[in-house]
Amino acid sequence: MATKRRAGAALALLVTSALVVAGCNSGGEDEASSEGELYKNPVTLTWWHNAPQDGPGKTYWEKVAKDFSALHPTVKIEIEAIETNQLQRTRIPAALLSNDPPDVFMSWGGGEMVEQVEADYLKDITDQTKTEVANMGKAAEIWQVNGKQYGLPFRMGIEGIWYNKDMFAQAGISAPPTTFEELNAAVTKLKAINVTPIAVGAGDKWPAAHWWYNFALRACSVDTLKKASKDKVFDDPCFVKAGQDLKAFIDTKPFQNNFIATPGQNDPTSANGLLANGKAAMELMGDWNRGTLDNVATDKAKLAKFLGWFPVPAISGSAGDPKAALGGGDGFACSKKAPAECVEFLKYIASPEVQKGYAETGTGLPVVKGAEAGITDPALKSILQATSEASYVQLWLDTAYGSTVGTAMNDGIVGIFSGKGTPEQVVAGMKAAASK
Repeated sequence: MATKRRAGAALALLVTSALVVAGCNSGGEDEASSEGELYKNPVTLTWWHNAPQDGPGKTYWEKVAKDFSALHPTVKIEIEAIETNQLQRTRIPAALLSNDPPDVFMSWGGGEMVEQVEADYLKDITDQTKTEVANMGKAAEIWQVNGKQYGLPFRMGIEGIWYNKDMFAQAGISAPPTTFEELNAAVTKLKAINVTPIAVGAGDKWPAAHWWYNFALRACSVDTLKKASKDKVFDDPCFVKAGQDLKAFIDTKPFQNNFIATPGQNDPTSANGLLANGKAAMELMGDWNRGTLDNVATDKAKLAKFLGWFPVPAISGSAGDPKAALGGGDGFACSKKAPAECVEFLKYIASPEVQKGYAETGTGLPVVKGAEAGITDPALKSILQATSEASYVQLWLDTAYGSTVGTAMNDGIVGIFSGKGTPEQVVAGMKAAASK
């Protein structure tokens, strides 16, 4: 997945614009090789990414590194694949604080990147990446701080609900729900045939938190969301209402047993493992889920036949835009002291050929114009279409609000899921974190 944090928060149709039209810093001292010395001296780049261990994404990144080194024999790339939660919450922050970061590492832009730039952790790549940024459109802006580029995305898309078409048919659900009223009716029908309606990985916090994000997207106006992202002000009653709506939804018991301890991804017992292996009918997740579902499926051919996707339903009469969507992307940044070859490697990842190859892995939607030609999976094509039709795309809220507010928010939301917290406590925690 992905998932994230503080300025550059709201991205009205940035995704549409983009899609449609690794260990220690072993690269050397402050600037081990200047642009004029590119590829003249041996350089080792350390690269941390979050592709699952046994999936096509990890295999593809290994190929990308090998191909880049073949083109530039003086560059050796050492890769480490790390689970998203561990990478984002623990490994990257600890490496940056220790002044011993990898050269290339995952970046989700937004408020999290603002915090890293303010701490002087990232390399300014503005001048070197103008061509790549132009070929991405507005999506690249999420990796900008004060008009300067500090990273490049490789994946971008909105999230929605992945579902088992066979289970829907068995339950007499003739079409994907377009409103929460219809979703509630679908939950009831699935329970009637003894099927777990929805899988959620609350054990990893963020998959559960995304339900609250979507209720906030429906409860709050676009202007309120933009203001909250920019000013970190959460006074509008819609934020409490998001928690109230979430609690009411949880009270209908749509999720699997012991959801509070279930991991989100990359394991047969995880939420996406339940969907992939026919033990739950739905899961809320981003476009990257297509690849992670394959990783945990015992029968990939069967999964491909029953898997479908639909946008998060609207809530009748709510203040939010019913065609707005939640979304975001994955990218890479270079640490401040990484050699100049690091930037060249980011540019290579963002090249049309490499981006088309990424699309062909089926693990997510690319960002470079023309690379969407590599998308063949029907569900991913549905996401591509829904992205182009979204009236507004809001960056993941924990990414938009920054790590301090984002962590407090996610913790509070999981409190609602566990039955130990309240909608008011979520917002109170966000306000307290924003004041720090």
